[in-house]
Amino acid sequence: MKTLVCIKYVPDTSEAEVKVNPDGITVDDSRFSFDINDADNYAVEESVLLKEAHGGEVTVLSMGPKKSEVMIRMALAKGCDKAVRVEDDRVAGHDPLMVAKTLAGAIKGQEFDLVLTGCMASDDWHMSTGVALAEELGVNHASMVNYVEVMDGKVKVHRELEGGLLEAVELELPAVLTIQTGINEPRYAPIRGIRQAQKKELNVVSLDDLGIDPETVGMDASQVVLEKLYIPEVESTAEFIEGEPEEKAEKLASILQKGGLV
Repeated sequence: MKTLVCIKYVPDTSEAEVKVNPDGITVDDSRFSFDINDADNYAVEESVLLKEAHGGEVTVLSMGPKKSEVMIRMALAKGCDKAVRVEDDRVAGHDPLMVAKTLAGAIKGQEFDLVLTGCMASDDWHMSTGVALAEELGVNHASMVNYVEVMDGKVKVHRELEGGLLEAVELELPAVLTIQTGINEPRYAPIRGIRQAQKKELNVVSLDDLGIDPETVGMDASQVVLEKLYIPEVESTAEFIEGEPEEKAEKLASILQKGGLV
């Protein structure tokens, strides 16, 4: 079984102050730490589990700078077999459709059964790259997947819907699946795996290598225009009620009545 897993190099903004650059459309990422996108980490684990259950090989595919190779090597250390990194500044990386076209260009011409991606990216919260990738490849897809069962020529998956509902579907292979967090428990890379990962194949390619016309995936081709980034102003409308418990209760009741809440 041949599986490709697409991963993204994203910043961790949980502990760092986010500052918008003077140009108004980029963020100062000098103090950010970067790592694999959370949902993509689950996709990597699922690809390795499928390999362990059904054999075959797993290829990691990523689009990003050279420093992202640490993330890619970690995926190789967990059990993936080889990797391809696309690096080209001409791609309109803010547009998920342009990213999907680029990834598709790296996949087309290869034999594959499954392509796994994370269900969303934690830096821009787009959920469309995996779906657009399936369209570019001309294959079936399922999104928000939290269960995968491979059968003869098919794959059975459970999709997470709104309201706590689950949908069970069967897809003819090949197919693209966008993986939801919680589908598995991502493993830690063993020391031996980390050492072996340094020897595994990692090819770096550009749009020219893939035979993709830069004009079809660049800023001019994108229909998404990033106009402005800004930090929302925090406005507090909280009202503190002072006094004895009886007074507080009376004031609170009055406020609720005036607001039509009781």
